[in-house]
Amino acid sequence: MVADQSDFELWLRGWDPLPAVTVDSMDPGRAVALAAVMDEPAPASPWLLPLWHWVYFVDWPTTGALGTDGHPSGGAFIPPIPERTRMFVGGRLELQGGLRSGVPARRYSSVIRREVKEGTTGTMLFVTVRHEIEQGGRVALVDEQDLMYRSGAAVRPYAVAAPTGPLVSDASWQEPFKAGPVLLFRFSALTANSHRIHYDLPYATGVEGYRDLVVHGPLLAVLLADLVASRAPDRRVASMRYRFLRPVLAGDQILLAGRPDDRGAELAALAADGEMSARASVVYR
Repeated sequence: MVADQSDFELWLRGWDPLPAVTVDSMDPGRAVALAAVMDEPAPASPWLLPLWHWVYFVDWPTTGALGTDGHPSGGAFIPPIPERTRMFVGGRLELQGGLRSGVPARRYSSVIRREVKEGTTGTMLFVTVRHEIEQGGRVALVDEQDLMYRSGAAVRPYAVAAPTGPLVSDASWQEPFKAGPVLLFRFSALTANSHRIHYDLPYATGVEGYRDLVVHGPLLAVLLADLVASRAPDRRVASMRYRFLRPVLAGDQILLAGRPDDRGAELAALAADGEMSARASVVYR
């Protein structure tokens, strides 16, 4: 049976997760490790680059608490949907001073939105989780993440053929990128992301129907944020919005492109067929 909106409303009846509070010592070694994974120099400053806080406040459920796909099988912020599949589809970041490694921080997390929608590929639940991170008695950043859930197998219209053709853009910032399995495995380990599509090739191809391992959406967002940091090192980012549009797979050549102006920059991860796999925008402080 194909689930519809009434099924989702029934499953979600009474689901109202309480806010959660977690703390992190903000070990500088995690930022050093992320720099190594990204082939970048070790940070010279304790101030974290935008989105680098994703290697902090990571959740480590027991292995027995994971589902067959590697995702946690349950949890306070995970909706009670049968045969649940999950996709991180985008989010927003507000930097209200920024975070420093080496200084303990506290994170306040809550579900601020949930919405059931009918689309051409079926019924979907969109959930927005808001994280406010305090450090030194003040809010350092606000991180809102949009997650999409389905009941049953997801539809993957871009998983069959590898995009081909030259990487072409007239953007003033351009950086080619291609991910291999080692990078995906290391990023998974550093962010405690045990979803098997990122490191288990037989699972990714044989069970979930992808052509190859899947590049993490958060990795694409970090790459786009780092493009700003490398090309406009004297500008401080006040906010960032990002959206993941279609999968990038291991071995796919993409182009990280940026169009800056005095206020910020428009960013994109472009596939060889010219389509965007991810897009983002940043506003300078």
